[in-house]
Amino acid sequence: MSQGARLRVEACRVPAGTLLDAHRLAGSFTDCFVTEVPGIIPQARYIEAFYTTPLFKAERLILMLLLRPSSDAAAQQLAAGLREDFAAWQVEGRASNELLMAAGRTRSWLQALPSAGGTRLLFGSAIVPARNSSPGSDPLGPAFRALLGFHTLYSRALLQAAGRRLA
Repeated sequence: MSQGARLRVEACRVPAGTLLDAHRLAGSFTDCFVTEVPGIIPQARYIEAFYTTPLFKAERLILMLLLRPSSDAAAQQLAAGLREDFAAWQVEGRASNELLMAAGRTRSWLQALPSAGGTRLLFGSAIVPARNSSPGSDPLGPAFRALLGFHTLYSRALLQAAGRRLA
């Protein structure tokens, strides 16, 4: 892949049996995006690349101003399994090829899977219903619903940035 080439990022179904799938089954809003990069990319390398891209560093700056600071070193420790928090996020679940982070009602999920063409990188999100919401109600609420278009574009851009870094 050439340095300036764009990776194709596509929407996909949340893979069955994953940590993120548990939220889909529980009635939360979920989404998932996928791209493929050449070579075998370990999960830890994907996590570190994702959280240290210039695009995510901009989010980290905003989170630092609002909540607490994070660093590339903290991203490396998270990737290595040496810490259970990063910026606003707490580890909700971890497997050999998955990481599920939680911040309030939002979830962020990363998975790296070997494929015939290299490695499939997946990134997904979930918004869980509020504790006092009634069954069948909209888990998003009006604020997130209004930001859904931006969320989708930003999710694709984050995955593309991580993929380019790893390609």
